[in-house]
Amino acid sequence: MPAEIYHPFESNNFSNTTCFLTGQKLTSSEEKIQVFPQWLMSRYGLEDQPFKLLDESMATYKDLKIPCAAEVNEKWLEPLEAEIAVAFEIGYDALKNIEEQKLFQWAGKLLYGIIFNEIQSGIKLQHSQGEEFNISQSIIHKFSHLHLMLQSINLPLQFDDFKPYSVFLFKVDNNEKEFGYRDEINTMTFALRIRDFGLVICLQDNGANKSYHKEVLNKIGNQALHPIQFEEFSGRVFYSAYLFNRLPEYNILPVEDTIYLEAMPLRGMSTKPLFDTWNNKTYGQVLESFWKNWGFLLLEIIKNPENPMSFLFDAKGDFIHENTLDLPR
Repeated sequence: MPAEIYHPFESNNFSNTTCFLTGQKLTSSEEKIQVFPQWLMSRYGLEDQPFKLLDESMATYKDLKIPCAAEVNEKWLEPLEAEIAVAFEIGYDALKNIEEQKLFQWAGKLLYGIIFNEIQSGIKLQHSQGEEFNISQSIIHKFSHLHLMLQSINLPLQFDDFKPYSVFLFKVDNNEKEFGYRDEINTMTFALRIRDFGLVICLQDNGANKSYHKEVLNKIGNQALHPIQFEEFSGRVFYSAYLFNRLPEYNILPVEDTIYLEAMPLRGMSTKPLFDTWNNKTYGQVLESFWKNWGFLLLEIIKNPENPMSFLFDAKGDFIHENTLDLPR
């Protein structure tokens, strides 16, 4: 008999007395784990740094916690966390040997932890105004599928001949002390730039963004990037994730002791392309945000609207080696 899947969005169960991953009752509302792992917060001094939630309220990194049964944390989450922590400490050469699914699980748990805190904050706000908690069906669709896939950590749940994610990993010549983190909850996109690497993950696209950026990836290959080049690539992915216009659907197939997750074809019955039309002005606005450290403004970036500024590729479309860029890191 296959293990039972937990569906928190069916019952809107986001209390601090229920384990976020399994749904089991906790012995205490203090049974929690950090969203951002302690080793990461300690390394970059994040504990008391401000973290803005979607409702504009401010928390600190150490404030962000999720309810989790002690035995679940000990058996499933701590081993995953330990493996990722060791790889992060070594850097790019270790990370490229980590299974992509583990990177997805680690990043997905972190992003879901933020989502959980956002939902709790939203429930409190709407209840204080005498309203029932309300969230769009498309967002519930994405969040619930992310939670379902996170249960591959603790259940015999297998992705049947597909990857629900796109993972992009690069060697990056970062400033040793910099902590570069970015997420976009609506599109389920995550980026982290620390140590000697940069990592971007689209958590709910069935690999569509990896295919979309195939030509760019082929040009970059295994070459190291300057931080501004990684931010440019991240901007491309965050924007394409916004243009991605499908809500992936899945079939859950229990077979003996295993739960198989089967992806429905993304194209479905629609003849519409998977991605909406790329607009360089909008992309330029994304780049302006991603290049904030270097101070480039939108007018500079889209001076040539047909060919926005790029530090990845020259006018001929060839890759620019990072050691030729005279820019701060």
